[in-house]
Amino acid sequence: MSQTTHPSKFLVRAYLERRSHEVKPPPTPEEIRRQLGWGMLMFEAKAGNGRC
Repeated sequence: MSQTTHPSKFLVRAYLERRSHEVKPPPTPEEIRRQLGWGMLMFEAKAGNGRC
């Protein structure tokens, strides 16, 4: 099973503020997610909890 992590709105605002001052083209969506720590967390369900 996986769970998505989301950056805080303050982190996203700070990132967008920094990006607005750069002249080069924007990074790929994957790079943006990496910089913000926005990704998938993988975890294993405990055996015997009665859920799939």
